[in-house]
Amino acid sequence: MRFTEKLDKVWKTNNSLLCVGLDPAPERFPERFSNSSFPVLDFCWEIVKATADYVCAFKPQIAYFSSIGAEGELLELINRIHDQYPLIPVILDAKRGDIGSTAKHYAREAFDRYGADAVTLSPYMGKDSVTPYLEYPDKGAFILCRTSNPGGDDFQMLKANGRPLYQEVAEKVQEWNTTGQLGLVVGATYPHEIEEVRRLVPGLNFLVPGIGAQGGDINAAVKSGINASKTGMVINSSRAVLYASKEEDFAERARDVAKATRDAINQARN
Repeated sequence: MRFTEKLDKVWKTNNSLLCVGLDPAPERFPERFSNSSFPVLDFCWEIVKATADYVCAFKPQIAYFSSIGAEGELLELINRIHDQYPLIPVILDAKRGDIGSTAKHYAREAFDRYGADAVTLSPYMGKDSVTPYLEYPDKGAFILCRTSNPGGDDFQMLKANGRPLYQEVAEKVQEWNTTGQLGLVVGATYPHEIEEVRRLVPGLNFLVPGIGAQGGDINAAVKSGINASKTGMVINSSRAVLYASKEEDFAERARDVAKATRDAINQARN
């Protein structure tokens, strides 16, 4: 099943635009994971099981795994999600962006090695750095456009052809979208910019970080980015869900926060 088809189906089945980001920081885990042989895998799997019926995607951040040598745990985690929750896509948050010959290997890493349904990419090196990912026509990619961090202003707000560069990026990605599987990363911390991007590219899906710990307003983000079908958004929350509690009730509390966030998003949709 193509990535966008998975999204369409899970948006309806789970009635959710919420994505839970999996950014494991072992120092924030409950004490019982200190005795685990695979603490990252075990913690993340408990979060997945607790929240799966409230999400439209899971988004593991590859650096959180690779920096501590937990690539094997990441692979097993993705395999388990595909096996137990085949409807829910996995977005590998890697933000790759390199010349075509290297990008081929990054694409193989994301799609062949890890089996992700989609990946995040940087557009800075242009179309040839994205083309290798399009050789996987069933797989998706979200291209950085207007990011949620304050430093995004350094380049994204520079004028290009008389308008902010992020708007040029949005339209370029639409041109590159030969498979129909490309989308954009637009941060919830900038609802006006989300609205501008939606106006420029009404048919693209958005990956939207920045709610929860980063303080983005759910209502403003949803109203700015929703498409005509009241979908088109994958709204990510990571730390607010993962670390809702450091006690033995961590999974239960993560579930509560995921449900509350899903419901708040749906209230804004409707």
